Amino acid sequence: MVDLKKLSLMGLLAVNISLGAAAYNTVSAQDSDPLRGAPENWFNLDKEKGGVYGIGTEAAYNEILKGKKSTKVVVAVIDSGIDIDHEDLKDIIWTNEKEIAGNGKDDDNNGYIDDVHGWNFIGGANGENVSEDNLEVTREFARLNAKYGDKTEEEISKADKKEFEYYQQVKESYDKGYQKSLQSLMQYSAIQQEFLRSKKLMEAYFGVEEVPLDSLSDFSSPDENVMLMAELFKELKAQGVGEEDLQEAVDYFTSQVKYSYNTDFNSREVIGDDYANLKEKGYGNNDVIGPGAEHGTHVAGIIGAVRNNNLGIKGVADNVEIMVLRAVPDGDERDKDIANAIRYAADNGARVINMSFGKAFSPDKEAVDEAVKYAIGKGVLFVHAAGNDNKNTDKESNFPSANYLKGGYAKNWIEVGALNWKDDETMPATFSNYAKKRVDIFAPGVDIYSTVPGSKYEAYNGTSMASPVVAGAAAVLMSYYPSMSAADVKKVLIKSAIDMKKKEVYLPGYKRDLAQGKEPEKVKFGELSNSGGIVNLYNAVKYADKRYK
Repeated sequence: MVDLKKLSLMGLLAVNISLGAAAYNTVSAQDSDPLRGAPENWFNLDKEKGGVYGIGTEAAYNEILKGKKSTKVVVAVIDSGIDIDHEDLKDIIWTNEKEIAGNGKDDDNNGYIDDVHGWNFIGGANGENVSEDNLEVTREFARLNAKYGDKTEEEISKADKKEFEYYQQVKESYDKGYQKSLQSLMQYSAIQQEFLRSKKLMEAYFGVEEVPLDSLSDFSSPDENVMLMAELFKELKAQGVGEEDLQEAVDYFTSQVKYSYNTDFNSREVIGDDYANLKEKGYGNNDVIGPGAEHGTHVAGIIGAVRNNNLGIKGVADNVEIMVLRAVPDGDERDKDIANAIRYAADNGARVINMSFGKAFSPDKEAVDEAVKYAIGKGVLFVHAAGNDNKNTDKESNFPSANYLKGGYAKNWIEVGALNWKDDETMPATFSNYAKKRVDIFAPGVDIYSTVPGSKYEAYNGTSMASPVVAGAAAVLMSYYPSMSAADVKKVLIKSAIDMKKKEVYLPGYKRDLAQGKEPEKVKFGELSNSGGIVNLYNAVKYADKRYK
């Protein structure tokens, strides 16, 4: 769950900063930047009337679905937690009718006590909650380093060769990530200190609390160090970087060093489960909000924020219930928790599962695969965010994935890349992962305005935002055309997508090149996913209306 905010210093410094609760390793599935010119409600608009490649939600309701009956569809959101009291969400939160709230009993005998609105798999029985966690690469490094850390390759037995090679890959990734975070923390701490010094100096010189950018050109000093400070202040201000941004950067990298790459940190002490027992369930608690619910709340709003209450925003689906499954901390999710969350969703009536999270390593992928197979057997459709590392996931790992560890793949699975709202070379979001085989389709994921805790609203970026756009669209099809199976829904969404295969666009990661004055690599949009298309609900409903009445 992240996306990436770019800070550039003097045209030379380019560092990716992930903000938010759910992380794709160095990637958050979101970014709390304010709107940067995107049309209001753009993800629900269409090219013909709105001038953007939204998914045509409004046109679908106004021109095809108006007056039609629909059935309630449950969408499970596996995420960081959701503010179930949000003004725009409280009426669409799923309730377990078989459970009596607050009686301390497992009324429906499903292994979870008082699971009224879902379950929190990263909480303790005493009510405590996990907020931060380390990355999977850190956990794997700690596990394997205890076994191989003091051994040379010559000392490794033939039986351990393969695992030792894996350890070396993990160690390289861990060392690189830890050093980068440590260096970035030192770098941004230094920049922050210099910025605050220069800010104070500029404010004193001009006699105002907020120095206008155009006034800085008039500043001069014979002191070379003072002029360097002034240039720093001017450059950062020109980029829109302020005191709050730098503090967020320092906080982020502090958390990376303190939690993400800390091999001694163990969040499971809070939960108290037998972590090695992958079949264990019933651990956790029923606090589905938890700390850090920003990401999950934003995702939930995109899927189904109430459309007719004259509040906030309009979600994609108009007859949906959101099942809350908290399993994603500020750090990497654990395979055991994800597998249990998937099974819970399938057992309690979810038709769609949205998963806006991911990581580079998955030591217990087989447990997740088995849960995915179980849910697909119950007719569930998976919608997963492709990730925000601007990498080709045909070549680099990103989990969870539709490809099973032991061969084969999950057919009822849609992998979603993120789309910018601009109809030019920057159409694919600069942060979005892509793949000719393993990414299915693209959907709006930049400047997406949605719900956040406290009945508030913010704009985030990320494939984490693109995934719930598709999940919402899937829910609409299931709601109005209940005879459609999960496989049908995937087929229709792919088949009805707007074909952009031949459009020339920048390869994701292009902002890095542009910041350095380089011309980014151009590719055909069709190289970024197997469909080469953009999800369009209007087209999908039009298609379904002819075939699934």
